[in-house]
Amino acid sequence: MKTEKEKMLAGELYLASDRELSQERLHARMLLKKLNDSAPDELLLRQQVMEQLFRKIGKDFGIEPPFFCDYGYNIEVGDQVFFNFNCTLLDVCPITIGNRCLFGPNVQIYAATHPLESSIRGSLLEFGQPVRIGDDVWVGGGAIICPGVHIGSRSIIAAGAVVTKEVPSDVLVGGNPARIIKNLDKPRQQT
Repeated sequence: MKTEKEKMLAGELYLASDRELSQERLHARMLLKKLNDSAPDELLLRQQVMEQLFRKIGKDFGIEPPFFCDYGYNIEVGDQVFFNFNCTLLDVCPITIGNRCLFGPNVQIYAATHPLESSIRGSLLEFGQPVRIGDDVWVGGGAIICPGVHIGSRSIIAAGAVVTKEVPSDVLVGGNPARIIKNLDKPRQQT
């Protein structure tokens, strides 16, 4: 029989109140407190906390506290990624972020969701869907990225957008729900 954690990681219905998961969230909260209470010049402390918290971080990774997440161990971040103030990642399933991505203040990325059926939802079961973000993506302040979304490389998510479905590469999306506003120039191939 699967544990609640195994169910969570597989994207199946699970109980978040499970003892193991509750302890892991508490561990993440303790690390986040260190990060969020750190002084601006405590760069080494911040780096150490992020290395303990996340599954993987690339070179030149930066966060402006406060920052929030559920577990941390489901977050993989590429090189040269930056999160501005007050970002939240609900990482019950993997959240994978490519290289050279920028996140404005108050960005929210949700891998967590709840059943539509009230009887199941009332049993406190929940589930998640992975979120993937390609390389060179810019996410404007206050944007929300919903569970199961894949954002293609080089795309821009406008401030305040609510992204509910896949975003192809090389587009600007905005609105609620987000829709393609403009196709962006594809990078030229060097010869």
